[in-house]
Parts: sequence; structure tokens; C-alpha cells
Amino acid sequence: MRRALFSLLILLSICVITNAQSVYTPEKGSADRAAVLNVIRVPVEKAYKQKIVFVVEELKVQGAWAFISATPTLPSGGPPSVKGTGFEGYEDAYDNNFFGLLRKSGGKWRLVTHGIGCTDVCYSDWWKRFKAPKAIFPYTE
Repeated sequence: MRRALFSLLILLSICVITNAQSVYTPEKGSADRAAVLNVIRVPVEKAYKQKIVFVVEELKVQGAWAFISATPTLPSGGPPSVKGTGFEGYEDAYDNNFFGLLRKSGGKWRLVTHGIGCTDVCYSDWWKRFKAPKAIFPYTE
């Protein structure tokens, strides 16, 4: 009986640990999704010097880590203007995208690193550089 109880306890512990570390996508309208979008909005609006909303391509969370791939758009629709931004004059070497790596600390999402306008897979080594879970990224080296 004691051995069976111990085995059950070990099995339950493994299930809890595995479940806590599974990759998921926060649902539209959820608090986690809104929090991630609000955190990334700050550097994007600063870079574009205009109000931005996001079309989310990918948002994956595992434990305290999140990866997001999104397209910045104007609230009225369409891409933001690059006129008067650091992207002006570099349109040939610029894609309208955003990639971000976030980590939850003290109950709040914080931006660890990001890329705006990447023409390559700028996040391919982030898992290694920042010790983030590989499973949240759509591509890694």
C-alpha cells in the first residue's frame, strides 16, 4: 500500500510538472494575451511614432516565457507609415513585422528582446542566448 501511494504521488508530480510546462497560445480576449500585446506596443509605437494594433501570427507561452510574431497595423487598417521613422529610406531592407521574447517576472510580462522589420529569422538563436524554451519558437538554429 505504501509503495502504491508513493508511486501515485510520483506520477501526479510528473503530471503537474509536465502540464505546467506545456506550450499554449493565450486565447483572444484573455488577460495574458492583452498583457503581452500591451508590453510590445510600447517599443513599436515608439519606433513608428504612431498608434499601432497587432495582427498576431504566433503567440506561444511556456512557463514564464512567451514568444510573439505579429504584424503592426494602423487602428484603421493597413501598414504603418515609415515616413519620419528610422525605417524611412530602408524600405528595401525592411519587412512589416515584429518578433518579441517576453518573460514573466513578479506577475508581469517584460520584454527581453525584440526585432522590428526583420528581413531574416532574427529570433533563431534567442532560445540559446536568453535560455528560453526552444518549444515556443517556430524556428531555431
